[in-house]
Amino acid sequence: MALSVLDLFSVGIGPSSSHTVGPMRAARRFTAELADAGLLTSAARVKAELFGSLGATGIGHGSDAAVVLGLAGHDPESVDTVAAPGIVAGAASSGKLALGGEHEVAFDRARDVVLHRRRSLPGHPNGMRLSVFGHDGAVLAEREYYSVGGGFVVAAGEGPAPAGGADGAAEPYPFASADELLRRCRESGLSIAGVMLANELTRHSEEKLRAELLRIWEVMRECVENGCTRTEATLPGGLKVRRRAPELRRRLREQEAARTVEDPLWAMEWVNLYALAVNEENASGGRIVTAPTNGAAGIIPAVLHYFTRFVRGANEDQVVDFLLTAGAIGSLFKRNASISGAEVGCQGEVGSACSMAAGALCAVLGGTPEQVENAAEIGIEHNLGLTCDPVGGLVQVPCIERNAIASVKAINAARLALAGDGDHRVSLDQAINTMRQTGADMKSKYKETSRGGLAVNVVEC
Repeated sequence: MALSVLDLFSVGIGPSSSHTVGPMRAARRFTAELADAGLLTSAARVKAELFGSLGATGIGHGSDAAVVLGLAGHDPESVDTVAAPGIVAGAASSGKLALGGEHEVAFDRARDVVLHRRRSLPGHPNGMRLSVFGHDGAVLAEREYYSVGGGFVVAAGEGPAPAGGADGAAEPYPFASADELLRRCRESGLSIAGVMLANELTRHSEEKLRAELLRIWEVMRECVENGCTRTEATLPGGLKVRRRAPELRRRLREQEAARTVEDPLWAMEWVNLYALAVNEENASGGRIVTAPTNGAAGIIPAVLHYFTRFVRGANEDQVVDFLLTAGAIGSLFKRNASISGAEVGCQGEVGSACSMAAGALCAVLGGTPEQVENAAEIGIEHNLGLTCDPVGGLVQVPCIERNAIASVKAINAARLALAGDGDHRVSLDQAINTMRQTGADMKSKYKETSRGGLAVNVVEC
């Protein structure tokens, strides 16, 4: 399966890539398939059933609302995040839903959106079944989908995406492991970003790719700004978690203006701010870049903000290289393990994002491909075994602070790798394989079900 960097970094909506973005995309895809089959206008009612982790934490993750938005024809990249709650509420109150945005069907939210908290589908912990009924009550069509992490959706029985780029064009430097990626770099003389770029050019022109990556960067910056300027004192949901980004930025700016800063870790204060701002915005259902998931969406933006703000001479070419390098590393996690918290725990989300950010930062700081691989390995090695146990099923505690901690960890991993020559004992491939095995051994209650860990030891108030 060949992955594009634009698959790993996509614009969506919070709070979750697997529980919000994925279900919305699946529901929208279902209506498109109905239209293609000529069944849309024959529909009288539609039903969505969420299973496994989607059913267990779907309310806190907004999965039920996301399905309604997708059935109404909305896409996570373009849906109006401010208007979205009203769209869902309007369908519930009117008892009508514009399927695919064009054909009205009867809609009873309590009956037609069902969360199965203790039932699962066989293909993946994040399963959903969508059914459409005719006027006589008979099933016109039924399809099962799986949200497999990072907003990626596959239908039941669907095989992996074909290798290669647009129109099946062969990639010049295909790689399925970090070892193979390093070999491609040695043989070609290219950096990891260079190898990734050459492969991407089988899908996109260089001009288009650059423009899209810089647009991704712009959305990341807008997300930080939005997270710093929200006026609500607390995040949505029953935990009443206090927003910290607006006050933290105000304090940092005041200290900067007064020139009273003497803290040798001043830069880390800003890294914390960037990560908190992104993940508080994500928790608010705002516009977000899935990087590679929403639960870990603050890490790569925080480290990239750190680079552009505190490293002299940072430029847009390096931003592009950063994202290409991160994409190459992320594709290895997606291919050889998982980026789904429901499948392998938070090591697959925060761990993979930390690894991606560490390797990417090492690259733009002048690291060799071997040092980049070392940085990426350090990033994941010290997140192995990380559980996904969101309190109240919300992407808030411990998720928000966890992104800040992992961002600083990524920067330290890059610096450790740059202090060496790239030679190290544990390879990235070995660490990724260990993450996959650890995820398989991890009890399901620690994999985005809110039935273990902090989720049961912290009293919701």
